[in-house]
Amino acid sequence: MTLSRYEALERHLAQLNIHYLSYQHVPLANCDAAKEIGLERDGTGLKNLFLRDNYGKRHFLVITRAEKQLDLKTLSKQQGVSRLGFCSSERLAKYLQVRPGCVSALATFNDTENHVELWLDSELEDAKQWQCHPFENDKTWVLQLADLKVFWQRSGHTPHWVSLPVR
Repeated sequence: MTLSRYEALERHLAQLNIHYLSYQHVPLANCDAAKEIGLERDGTGLKNLFLRDNYGKRHFLVITRAEKQLDLKTLSKQQGVSRLGFCSSERLAKYLQVRPGCVSALATFNDTENHVELWLDSELEDAKQWQCHPFENDKTWVLQLADLKVFWQRSGHTPHWVSLPVR
């Protein structure tokens, strides 16, 4: 019997002894959708951006607070990366194996060849609980940051804590 990616993720977290709160809800296209319907969940609401450099050679999962508006031009200069832009849905499917609106910290599980760099907003270092979609945007799992660090270590994704500039 072959496990779905979702079931494989559940099993992986169980093997790491990582527990989470689980919420089922209507599909959320983006961070604002949860606010619009008044969805209440524990943890910090996050914005997950899948970006690429100008040449399409480097890919980045950038995670920040849901309400933060990033200045990608300044971030590119700050990090010494040629112009950052949003990845296509094809790149999203290729590297993280999720659809638009379903990106989260847990999607690094699907990046088995470590093509994606993980940039985390330094403002999140004190956020103990993180809201994450488990590959689908009709569910939210709330995980402890300490557990996510174990998860990333196991997957080989070293988080880079970055001071993200705002517009």
